[in-house]
Amino acid sequence: MNDAKLKIVSLFSGCGGMDLGFEGGFQVLAKSINHKLHPEWIKGAKDAKWVNLPRTKFKTIFANDIVPAAKAAWVPYFTARGAGKDDFHLNSIVDLVKSHRQGEQIFPNTDIVTGGFPCQDFSVAGKRNGFNSHKGHHGKPLADIDNPTEENRGKLYMWMRHVIEIALPKVFVAENVKGLVSLADTKKIIENDFRKIGPGYLVVDAKVLYAPMFGIPQSRERVIFIGFRKDAITKEAAKQLSKPNIPDEFNPYPKQTHGSHELPLFDEHSLLPYVTVGDYILDLPEPNASQDLAQQSFSKAKWYGSHCQGQTEVDLGGIGPTIRAEHHGNIEFRRLSIEHGGKYSSEINAGLQERRLTVRECARIQTFPDDFDFVRKPSMMGKELKLSASEGYKLVGNAVPPLLAFHIAWRLQELWPIVMKKG
Repeated sequence: MNDAKLKIVSLFSGCGGMDLGFEGGFQVLAKSINHKLHPEWIKGAKDAKWVNLPRTKFKTIFANDIVPAAKAAWVPYFTARGAGKDDFHLNSIVDLVKSHRQGEQIFPNTDIVTGGFPCQDFSVAGKRNGFNSHKGHHGKPLADIDNPTEENRGKLYMWMRHVIEIALPKVFVAENVKGLVSLADTKKIIENDFRKIGPGYLVVDAKVLYAPMFGIPQSRERVIFIGFRKDAITKEAAKQLSKPNIPDEFNPYPKQTHGSHELPLFDEHSLLPYVTVGDYILDLPEPNASQDLAQQSFSKAKWYGSHCQGQTEVDLGGIGPTIRAEHHGNIEFRRLSIEHGGKYSSEINAGLQERRLTVRECARIQTFPDDFDFVRKPSMMGKELKLSASEGYKLVGNAVPPLLAFHIAWRLQELWPIVMKKG
């Protein structure tokens, strides 16, 4: 593979967790990197607490989402990394595809299409309407709720399929919640729909990735679909990728790097222990002592009782909960008072308040770097780029953890010269 960048069209981009992960070049905790399996990810002092991941061969040239706050977060961050101000398209994917089909050149030629199509209707925590969602592509209820169509939220993956038909990338990567796997035949239906695109795509069996196994301190599980355009890969690659058990040399999914807390001391044949919530957030100052607006911001929702979701405090010595977009009263507590069952009595006795996780703490648990703004005042960059704490929570909760996306991207980068035809 030469030094030319491999281009990415990013759909349902949100604030850009998948985009950042695919591009690399951001800071993570050193404990999140297994230096035996990935020595090339560590540069500089190996005893440093934070390290910068290397840049990859990938570059996002087109991003899309319908949420204005997503654009407000994406544009300043990625333009500082070299993206164009017009690379983010604030519009429904349905409207963009229709415009393209009517002759407007919307989607550029690309090497990869990525997208985390809306997951609310497949989530175990949601109503699990799946393909029968009654919300449309603009997020509003359908006019005719008895006639779900490809334009409803549960079938927006079909519009990702339409973009793949237009752009014909060599590879696509789609992401969704684990709940999709257990919803009737949804996984098989989606895989088969993707296989029929254009010249045909070899879609490997979708796999659920558990975030802690990749150095991320939260119990997030996501199903990943990966497809290769058949006429872009070698015959040998097609043969190996079609096997029920793909050989390691050709497996497009990243290798696990971390395991349980009970693992023995690391050696060249074992995994690193899971990274903990405390590893990622304990060095942050309290909100009233921070200059970071995202660290100053936290939900003021009171404790509702242990019988309700989100009314527990995080385990600083363990894996954190999945960071959710439905935040206000659902976001977990950084610490609870003793009367509410809190464990961190020394902090309470030292006068620290009962409070929920801040926006920055949630972003850290998602492995976003601290230079990524999630709360911004209108005076900082203009009214259109302001971000409220509520919007920040939603953006963080809806995002793909950048470090998880980096693992996927790096594996595809390694695989590219092995599976792709020359020229």
